[in-house]
Amino acid sequence: MKFLHISDLHFGKKLNEFSLIEDQQFIVYKILQAIDELKPDAVLIAGDIYDKGIPTIEAVKLFDTFLCRLAERKLEVFIISGNHDSPERMTCGASLMETSGIHFSRVYDGTVCKYELSDKNGPVNIYLLPYIKPAIVKAALEAQGKADEAEKITSYDSAVEAAISQMKVDWSQRNVLIAHQFVTGSARCDSEDISVGGSDNISAELFSKFDYVALGHLHGMQKAGGENIRYSGSPLKYSFSEVNHKKGGLMVELEEKGSLKVKPVLFVPQHDLRCIKGTYEELTLKKYWEQMGDSINEYLHITLTDEEEIPEGFARLQLIYKNLVSLQYDNSRTQKDNKIEALSQIENISPLDLFERFYELQNNQKFSIEQRKFAQELIEDIWGGKK
Repeated sequence: MKFLHISDLHFGKKLNEFSLIEDQQFIVYKILQAIDELKPDAVLIAGDIYDKGIPTIEAVKLFDTFLCRLAERKLEVFIISGNHDSPERMTCGASLMETSGIHFSRVYDGTVCKYELSDKNGPVNIYLLPYIKPAIVKAALEAQGKADEAEKITSYDSAVEAAISQMKVDWSQRNVLIAHQFVTGSARCDSEDISVGGSDNISAELFSKFDYVALGHLHGMQKAGGENIRYSGSPLKYSFSEVNHKKGGLMVELEEKGSLKVKPVLFVPQHDLRCIKGTYEELTLKKYWEQMGDSINEYLHITLTDEEEIPEGFARLQLIYKNLVSLQYDNSRTQKDNKIEALSQIENISPLDLFERFYELQNNQKFSIEQRKFAQELIEDIWGGKK
């Protein structure tokens, strides 16, 4: 049995002020194209469908279109909510969609949706575990009258362990879990939510008995403690920390019990992310940006190495690089970490010297002759005005 595992669509996300809805429409087309070519029996979508709990109209329309295109292909689709989703909103109409093969996880109430598929090797059980927190599992157990069990929920690890124990899994059969959690030791990206102190960590050991665990939450495609426990990663790059990632999904093939094959399926985006670096003069030379070709239209992060900041540098660079997303400087000012300490005998230091010391601490360089002259004139004007 073959599955396409994807996650972290984040419909409606922006890259700084750039709407990515057209890029997401394009990647949906790429996902559907992969489905048509590879012909999986089911699609597993491991959470974070939307970027916000209350998604934009454009995001909702895109997801609706995606679901319709999936239903047309007469395959089974299993979807869970992630930490960015509102499970109550996302599952509106879920009962009606069941007849079209679109299956959503329910709002967690102590039970987990289970579906059974079958092939020549027998049944394959699909479990849909939405993103959960300790408080959610604890409340569900208390509502079931299991106060003693609820008291044991003190961490994400114990919460997930309790949720799995409630599933009553038959481990002699083939079992697939779709979940949206952070497995300890996995690599994070800047575009992900991070809990203080890693409090949301769970052990990969909790998932070890499943034949395959389709994870969402982290945006880098990676194993999470075993061949059978995987993050598909996001289908698009959502921060410049992901600039070197290969994006896509995972094609998973389950044969008889204990036989697993996983292959990456890569998606080429409409616009990639790219970082470039140099002085303002270098990057604005016609011969530089002409040799970039079509990549000049990618989403760009520029690092300027000029010692002096360029007035209105972002706006001026954006005249050439229309998809400039962010700008930073890498120079002597940014490379040093100076500390401002109390000065002794401050009354013996002139205002100009104090100003220059402060400027040096802030910028890791001394005044130029012109700057010192300007500061001196400014100080004289201020002090003169007081007399």
